[in-house]
Amino acid sequence: MASAAEGDVGAVELSLNKLATSLGASEQALRLILSIFLGYPLALFYRRYLFYKESYLIHLFHTFTGLSIAYYNFGTQLYHSVLCIVLQFLILRLMGRTITAVLTTFCFQMAYLLAGYYYTATGNYDIKWTMPHCVLTLKLIGLAMDYFDGGKDQKSLSSEQQKYAIRGVPSLLEVAGFSYFYGAFLVGPQFSMNHYMKLVQGQLTDIPGKIPNSTIPALKRLSLGLFYLVGYTLLSPHITEDYLLTDDYENLHFVFRCMYMLVWGKFVLYKYVTCWLVTEGVCILTGLGFNDFDEHGKAKWDACANMKVWLFETNPRFTGTIASFNINTNAWVARYFFKRLKFLGNKVLSQGLSLLFLALWHGLHSGYLVCFQMEFLIVIVERQAASLIQDSPTLSSLASITVLKPFYYLVQQTIHWLFMGYSMTAFCLFTWDKWFKVYKSIYFLGHVFFLSLLFTLPYVRKAMVPRKEKLKKME
Repeated sequence: MASAAEGDVGAVELSLNKLATSLGASEQALRLILSIFLGYPLALFYRRYLFYKESYLIHLFHTFTGLSIAYYNFGTQLYHSVLCIVLQFLILRLMGRTITAVLTTFCFQMAYLLAGYYYTATGNYDIKWTMPHCVLTLKLIGLAMDYFDGGKDQKSLSSEQQKYAIRGVPSLLEVAGFSYFYGAFLVGPQFSMNHYMKLVQGQLTDIPGKIPNSTIPALKRLSLGLFYLVGYTLLSPHITEDYLLTDDYENLHFVFRCMYMLVWGKFVLYKYVTCWLVTEGVCILTGLGFNDFDEHGKAKWDACANMKVWLFETNPRFTGTIASFNINTNAWVARYFFKRLKFLGNKVLSQGLSLLFLALWHGLHSGYLVCFQMEFLIVIVERQAASLIQDSPTLSSLASITVLKPFYYLVQQTIHWLFMGYSMTAFCLFTWDKWFKVYKSIYFLGHVFFLSLLFTLPYVRKAMVPRKEKLKKME
């Protein structure tokens, strides 16, 4: 019997491996995408049998399904998440609502994640236990901060902090259900414990007392995710980061090297877009995506949205991409890191430290640091340029010429996606020897372009902005 069972398991693994090979993907990647899609039947089961049932049953369901998904993808390495969740619960119970608990949580959870990166890192993108663990790390740090805020006087908290502050004392089962929720365990999105508890209590519905009317909104996000998945699957064999490292790429004309980087830089993000759209659909189907009603009384289902697809595809500015991509993670960093550095009294320094945190959270490879350093530089320069155009009468007049707007848009989008690809090169190639080789082949164009603008734009501003405009700004 045992040998027959082992044979069946081996046959399934062989079939998965063959299917993955035929699709041009790894077996781990296929397991990941299957696990993400598994969220839909689980969400349907939850809606049909558990939506208004006792809380402990819902927590048990989320914990069991999340652990099962973890085991399917990472085997016995699921113990990493179990250990961190149990220790986090003990930190909250033993240290209480103290700054010591917050600092202990931050240091322990980040140290555990970074140690995981250190011991499992390779020169390639591998799907390992550290992938969902980075999502879990933010969840548990946010949990500790919200629990700490719950012990403060409400008047001392901002309206945002009041919304997320945890007044009660979470049980181990509640923390486990929150952490292992199948719609977000693997790739996000981030959400708060309070929002999760509203789901468990049956409050996240557009029809009080009934199952949420969220099937159609969920299917829309699923369909959009499938569209990106098909496109990525068909084109991924032809547009790869590996080509950037080849002699063929290096022998291309400089313009064609830049154009390939532009196309690849846009395309490489689609694998993230696919995962986030599909998981958002799962969250909407369960009700977790419910975000109250708009001014017309229509239900909003964007509480777990990690993508604003139209903005992502059409906005020609880097800040537009940041606002439309990985939304919930960016909101988490803003809420729990950036805004809590207010005591520094320097917005630019707070932004720089937030991006440094994001780089370390992604991993220990130098490519992450270079990517987020480029984001920091590009955003500063983009804001300087936008301010210059707005304050200069000459540039404002030129920018407002209707017939030239399509040309401006094309130029902006070209610059935008060329240097997005430039930044993503370091992010995806990880190690300095790889990204340095590619950057060298295009003469460090991104650094030269934006550092030049950083130092020249203030002089251009002096020449093109009348003194009266400057005085008005100072007033």
